[in-house]
Amino acid sequence: MKDTALSKIHESLGAKMVPFAGFNMPVQYEGVTAEHLTVRESVGVFDVSHMGEFLVEGENALALIQKVTSNDASKLEIGSAQYSCFPNEDNGIVDDLICYRLKEETYLLVVNASNIEKDWNWISKYNEEFDANIRDVSEGYSLLAIQGPKAVEAMQSLTSEDLAAIDFYTFKITDFAGYDGIIVSATGYTGSGGFEIYCNNDVVADIWKKVFEAGADFGIKPIGLAARDTLRLEMGYCLYGNDIDDTTSPIEAGLSWITKFSKDFVNAEALAKEKEHKPERRLVAFELDERGIPRQGYDIVDGNGKVIGNVTSGTMSPCLQKGIGMGYVPRIFAKSGTQIHIQVRKKAIPATIVKLPFYKG
Repeated sequence: MKDTALSKIHESLGAKMVPFAGFNMPVQYEGVTAEHLTVRESVGVFDVSHMGEFLVEGENALALIQKVTSNDASKLEIGSAQYSCFPNEDNGIVDDLICYRLKEETYLLVVNASNIEKDWNWISKYNEEFDANIRDVSEGYSLLAIQGPKAVEAMQSLTSEDLAAIDFYTFKITDFAGYDGIIVSATGYTGSGGFEIYCNNDVVADIWKKVFEAGADFGIKPIGLAARDTLRLEMGYCLYGNDIDDTTSPIEAGLSWITKFSKDFVNAEALAKEKEHKPERRLVAFELDERGIPRQGYDIVDGNGKVIGNVTSGTMSPCLQKGIGMGYVPRIFAKSGTQIHIQVRKKAIPATIVKLPFYKG
């Protein structure tokens, strides 16, 4: 089990540590609901240093990224970021990622911790054609997610950059907490605003300390991965390994908006046909109409008790105070307002298909 540069700090703060994607990570501190509401109402800090980072550089960097990702990276300006995915050759998804354009011919790809080796092998395979300069820099980077409506105000004293001017899915390479060359990015995964801070491992402990000093008057607290999951689910953001994986296409997962057929990419032809003819199943969001908590793996059934799908993500929403979830169902059940049932142990609890996000802010 690998540690992040902050693992000892989490342990000293009383975090419950669990193995996650090969890392020793804090799952919670004072409790999931309290931490969730801290992010929704004020400001919280996640250590997400387990994420992977690849640098792609050189004159063929964009050509390689265009080939292996679904979104159109040619639209990226320096200082902007883009959500995308790596389609595989069998109508599935290798991983989802964020692509940052750092310089004219330099891109940073941020991938999921559990897929670092898999993604590296995938990109390397296609890079034989392009010969871009690719480097796995995951081991050297730490990443803090400072999230919540008070994040801008709480962190402004730590930088000369106007944090309020950093729009969603843009970033600045700037001074932060006394260090230069820090990536401050508005690419959060919670739906409550804030920033992600990319820095070197040797300075992250000091940055963590200064972040909590700056946020002391704003109710800042450390937040674990369990609340990160409930926060992203309230927004309907996909989690790799739950809602998307090697067997789910970006079209059926509702990710057509990051799948651009204006360029050639891996499996583009098959995905274009799927989009044209419409997929047989769709990833849907649902709310329980009665008390209950849907969990990953629970069956989704129709009114006659026939299994029509399964829950990919589910929880009790701390903000809505009701059971919410996502899962794949046949297309005829995917329309908003459709009634389905979730098999919670021996009871089929009625639920309604809804439009995302669950949490409207």
